[in-house]
Amino acid sequence: MEALGKCARGFEAVQQAFESFFDDSYERGGGVCVQISGETVVDLWAGVADLAGEQPWQHDTLVNTYCAIKPITAIAALMLVETGKLALDTPIAFYWPEFAQGGKELITLRQVLCHTSGLPALRLPSHTPMMYDWAHMATAVAAEPLWWEPGAELGYGATTYGWILGELIRRVDGRDSRTFIREQITRPHGLEVYAGVDPLDFSRIAHFEHAPGRIGDQYAQDLRRVMLSEPGHVATLFFSNPSISPKNTGNPCWWKYHQPGVNSHSTAHGLAGFYSALLAGQLIGPELFNAFRREHSNSMDRTLLRPMRYGLGCMMEQPADPGASFCMGPDAFGHVGLGGPVSFADVDRDVTFAFVTNTMGSHVLSDPRVQKLATAVNAAL
Repeated sequence: MEALGKCARGFEAVQQAFESFFDDSYERGGGVCVQISGETVVDLWAGVADLAGEQPWQHDTLVNTYCAIKPITAIAALMLVETGKLALDTPIAFYWPEFAQGGKELITLRQVLCHTSGLPALRLPSHTPMMYDWAHMATAVAAEPLWWEPGAELGYGATTYGWILGELIRRVDGRDSRTFIREQITRPHGLEVYAGVDPLDFSRIAHFEHAPGRIGDQYAQDLRRVMLSEPGHVATLFFSNPSISPKNTGNPCWWKYHQPGVNSHSTAHGLAGFYSALLAGQLIGPELFNAFRREHSNSMDRTLLRPMRYGLGCMMEQPADPGASFCMGPDAFGHVGLGGPVSFADVDRDVTFAFVTNTMGSHVLSDPRVQKLATAVNAAL
């Protein structure tokens, strides 16, 4: 299949790699964007946006990108740190007194951002029936007891991250995080990334669905076995309570869902553009930017069940797990979305990258499609 869009001379292998995905009959649609020093050198899209195969993918097609929103939400919080409304090492309970329940009185913003808070998930009963109710979920997070002492262990907070940061933003700024992100980050920079889509844009959202025959790497398979056999395990609950299943993603309630840790809809050029703005110093100053991309945690993750390395709201290269590499420089940082979407930056070469897809795979971290594209970009540089 021939992709549409832009591909600068020297990056032809990236286009060839992208087009090769559609040799698989199960691959439906997607896009890839690469920017160097803010200049777009690759911006390609191909395939279809709907399940029936009748609606061509467009440059402005939006698609579910799950946790790719996390670094954007982190930067929103760091903006408030920069203005003095939040502090990285002040207990969250100072801003949100109810959060002190269950032994959480000493958890800090820094610990939430680097996933060492000790609050990676919510225990049963299920909160899925109330997941779209912000007040209910914030109350549930505030009441949840610790899983382990803050700072003691690493545990990725897929959903708790979003409610904690979102409630902090609301309490110190007055705007909810969806509004703050739109007014302070995405709209001023023309970025098509949404932490909740306006109903006027629902018609642009691609149908997102798991593709058969994709089993994921060994870590992903082991995680899946735990989720199927141990309903009370922290690794099961951080995915399932409330549910972030791809079955949710066709529901208009999901499209407008305000959950700034696990729910986003984006274009590839929107995600790459966020990192370009970040590298250009247009979002936060150099001190906090350096803190954002500096290692803050590095060990076996108790929820992802694999070795992980985090900055302040971003995933970092983990030499212990080359199968999850961004395939760029050793200091690359960014974030994945479950099942394929990813965006990241290589600060040393001022390169940003994003891939979006409506064909969900089974890799929890770096999808083989992403690694193929990023390897081609790396060679072109």
